[in-house]
Amino acid sequence: MRDPGTGLEFLLNTSATSDECGSVAAWWPRQIVRCARHARPIEGAIAGGFAADRLAWAFCAGYQAALRALVPQLPSDTLASLCVTEAAGNHPRAIQTTLRPHPELPGKFILDGRKRWTTLGPDSALLLVAARLDGAADSARIPLKLAQVRQGAPGVSLRAMSEIRFIPEVAHAEVRFENVLVAEQDLLDGDGYARYIKPFRTIEDLHVHAAVMAYLLREALRLAWPRAWVERALAAVHALAAIAQLDASSPATHIALAGALEIGAALTGEADTCWEGAVDDPASLRWKRDRALLSVASSARAQRLERAWENLYPNTQREQADS
Repeated sequence: MRDPGTGLEFLLNTSATSDECGSVAAWWPRQIVRCARHARPIEGAIAGGFAADRLAWAFCAGYQAALRALVPQLPSDTLASLCVTEAAGNHPRAIQTTLRPHPELPGKFILDGRKRWTTLGPDSALLLVAARLDGAADSARIPLKLAQVRQGAPGVSLRAMSEIRFIPEVAHAEVRFENVLVAEQDLLDGDGYARYIKPFRTIEDLHVHAAVMAYLLREALRLAWPRAWVERALAAVHALAAIAQLDASSPATHIALAGALEIGAALTGEADTCWEGAVDDPASLRWKRDRALLSVASSARAQRLERAWENLYPNTQREQADS
């Protein structure tokens, strides 16, 4: 396959043959090579989606690209996971994992807690762990930090969680941290929630959906779906790539993203019909199993959109509520 360069032109002039993979261990080294050809994380997500032979690898490409858009200094060759969700959820008030200064070692901290549903947890070498600073539990605004922790570090243990009903290739884990030593330089700058956790929801949507649309675009080219569908899918991918360059915290970005996702939803609905001509194709069977992924967090996206409109036009929203 020829080198696609650093732009998005490869979507129509690269072979529509997928890169068959059966495991994360087989997929990740190939994705590292693909990403090295591109300048921006969103392009790596799209390249990974286009090469994927199933939705799982498109999701993984988008997820890893989103983490690097969020934390640009992450090593390009290290699979990473964001560890936020706990038994009570992922809201800042639900986070009980703590980070406290070491009583005897200056510049060192001790991490304790437990995370659930860590995406790619069993396969990741680097964990980005959300924790509250010790002693801040009663404050009105709980300060959170994000700590970089290597899997396999003393005090870190994992337990694989049960498979979900879609993209079973992507494993999740419960991760436990017991007296884990963290150096000050391994704490990411800034507030853990405002700078990382909150914007990641938007960044992940952008990169994952761009990768998924690229995956479907390649399948459309392989299976000769209608040209009009291909044209709209290509436009959707480019729209998501453009939105990915905007401020992820901006209400205008959230509204534009909602519009792009709505276009994508219409295209994936039409894709169901297009797949009917390939009922025995393994990719078709996996699509039917895995497409529920696209509905995950739909209510959170709807709430984000509503808040965006309220922030831009607060008076209009109040007038509509009163009418």
